[in-house]
Amino acid sequence: MSGPSPTPQRPYDDERSRRNHFAALPLDRMGESREHFDPAGNDAERRWLLLRRDGQMLVRRRSQDTQLYWQEQPCDGELPWSLLGRHDGYDYLLQFIDEDSQLSEPLAADAQWADLRAHAERLAPLDAGLAAYARGLVLWRDRHRHCGRCGAPMLIRAAGHRLVCTQSSCGNEVFPRIDPAIIVAISHGDRLLLARQASWPAGRHSVLAGFVEPGETLEDCVRREVAEEAGLTVERVRYHSSQPWPFPSALMIGFTAEAVDDRLALGDELEQADWYDPGTLVAAVRGGALGLPTGFSVSRRLIEDWFQMRTGSVLAEAIAGN
Repeated sequence: MSGPSPTPQRPYDDERSRRNHFAALPLDRMGESREHFDPAGNDAERRWLLLRRDGQMLVRRRSQDTQLYWQEQPCDGELPWSLLGRHDGYDYLLQFIDEDSQLSEPLAADAQWADLRAHAERLAPLDAGLAAYARGLVLWRDRHRHCGRCGAPMLIRAAGHRLVCTQSSCGNEVFPRIDPAIIVAISHGDRLLLARQASWPAGRHSVLAGFVEPGETLEDCVRREVAEEAGLTVERVRYHSSQPWPFPSALMIGFTAEAVDDRLALGDELEQADWYDPGTLVAAVRGGALGLPTGFSVSRRLIEDWFQMRTGSVLAEAIAGN
């Protein structure tokens, strides 16, 4: 006789983050092996990805779904490289070239350059996570070709995860960095605040976001950004989930918060903002007056989760009329 069914548990916050695009990368980053890693070693099979310095990645031509173009050998033994890590018996590595470099004819026949933002939603989860990781490393390396202290060239060390100044009297070292940013779904009663910046595509709205400043907690950043951008005071600031955001090198840290009142006073960053209840939101999207963030963004997840909490329904199905 079977026992009682276990009581359903609320997902851990980590599980919620792992559902975000670019997240939950099942990779051993091999941090302890980087200093002495040999890319020509035979302890594991290698897979190489080629990127340009501007972050464009190589994908397969004539593929129904977007697929990264992994190669068994490096494109050129003289090109800079970085180790991503190991998964399922493979070591994943990247090489990067200048934007004006030409692909060989055989390679150009099978592969083409692609922008990660444009193709992210069509990548398989493993490829999406690896592409985000690789893009972040390439753009970090490109920003630090020369020492920020003395101007001398920088050398790549630790399998592409540390840069060292070539001027011995300087000794400057640089490691990969990310820019933490909060993103917050603000509600007041049954309504959600959505706003837009003038530079966005027509109709596009999203939740509020901003970069964390020195000496600031994440929660304080939420309160400051909301006050600066929308003139609101918020309470009950709660963590939701996080997402790597390689455009170019942010970590989006999602929150929910409740506004004390609904009176808006927009700052310079916002062109428009308004409150939407679930019905108004669906009608505005259906009518074309409101565009939501891309489906692979944590901003979209925050909106979808708010909608489901309020209605018990899936936002995409409600918009489609299902």
